[in-house]
Amino acid sequence: MSNWLEEIHWDREGLVPAIAQEAGSGRTLMLAWMNRDALALTVQTGEAVYWSRSRARLWKKGEESGHVQRVSEVRLDCDGDALLLIVEQAGGMACHTGRRSCFFRRLSGGAWIEVDPVLKNPADIYRQ
Repeated sequence: MSNWLEEIHWDREGLVPAIAQEAGSGRTLMLAWMNRDALALTVQTGEAVYWSRSRARLWKKGEESGHVQRVSEVRLDCDGDALLLIVEQAGGMACHTGRRSCFFRRLSGGAWIEVDPVLKNPADIYRQ
């Protein structure tokens, strides 16, 4: 049996993009990055762990907000260079802006329009 982590085409920094999709609705919630440790921990614990490029460390989704992602499936795309996580999103919010999805802006008439409401003020979610 091959090592499933070796079948992933990691980028030069040892990362792969991971899209989180809501299990019930199929809605795309967010895109983040994973390294080998993040993916291995995600599979081991059943909760999404990502690699924060800005903080250069692992971060468990919801570690501050409580908006944990319970992972029911991990899929690898045909090229082996992108992951899809099928998740149950705790708290109904995946975005640090207090919205359900990070993809809350739609291109319309040459401008980005915010189309999803803020469900909770980020100041009430995150430590300052």
